[in-house]
Amino acid sequence: MNWTCCCKSISQGCKSRLLLLILSLLVFSGCTLFKINVTPSLGPLKEKTVSGKGEDKVLLVDIKGMISNKKQVSPLGVETNVGLVDQVRETLKKAESDDDVRALILRINTPGGTVTSSDIIYHEIKAFKERKNVKVYAMVMDLAASGGYYVAQAADRIIVHPTSLTGSIGVIALKADLSGLMDKVGVDFEVVKSGAHKDFLSPFRSLTKDERLIFQNTIDTLHQRFVSTIEDNRKQLNRDEIKKLADGRIYTSQQALDAKLVDQIAYMDEAENFIKSDLGLEKMRLVIYHRAGQYKSNIYSSSPVPPSINFNFLNLNFLPETPGPNFMYLWMP
Repeated sequence: MNWTCCCKSISQGCKSRLLLLILSLLVFSGCTLFKINVTPSLGPLKEKTVSGKGEDKVLLVDIKGMISNKKQVSPLGVETNVGLVDQVRETLKKAESDDDVRALILRINTPGGTVTSSDIIYHEIKAFKERKNVKVYAMVMDLAASGGYYVAQAADRIIVHPTSLTGSIGVIALKADLSGLMDKVGVDFEVVKSGAHKDFLSPFRSLTKDERLIFQNTIDTLHQRFVSTIEDNRKQLNRDEIKKLADGRIYTSQQALDAKLVDQIAYMDEAENFIKSDLGLEKMRLVIYHRAGQYKSNIYSSSPVPPSINFNFLNLNFLPETPGPNFMYLWMP
């Protein structure tokens, strides 16, 4: 008897139990993860021309979404891209080996992110600019707030769209206080520690007065670094002027231009023409690096297609990347 005949002789109940057994083996045989590849896995970056002609290239570099080095993963475990710090470093490494790359455009659309990731990306772009002796332009799309504006300091010129928002110069960190909840449910934690402040950011108790001062001092130190970075790069502003602007507020394009936080208001095509003139080029080719499966047809294309789908039934990405507080250059309206 062939397999088709055998299948016909299996009852519907047996089929259901067989299917359940197969799924159980997939989920519980040594791990809780199974992977369905619906597109090719992440491959090397490839160059694509999005506008213009000629040998001289200007490279578009996306600074978008939350600035961190955490892999971009959906709530269902869909790995959509590598961390932003890794993306930027990989892009700059490829660009450094190309003698035809004359400038970078940082296409920024972000509310900011972690202090360290923002600072690393700023540092990497500044170092690249000095090594390769090229110009860098920041082009703000919807938003370049806090860490996004921090990264923009690496540019020689900051250009914003007429409807962009920028600013939010400052630092924020959140600490949960679950002590009231724990009292209600009758749960307590006994802590053994080597020093009085070893657990001062514990979510299971409130801060003491001294601990609040320690916390605030850290925030103030990181804030002063932000102010100093702007002072180093925005020669149009002195430190006192920057301090007045650095109260965390957001600015419209015109407000930012009037405050000398940005240099120009323009659309992307206008910015292209300005950059071509600024570089003294007759022809200029705008290029972008992308991976297989990512749609990049014009100067506004930026959203990648997920490379694969990973279903992980235990890790739904609800927990923060680290258990402690994250110090953020982030706009949190």
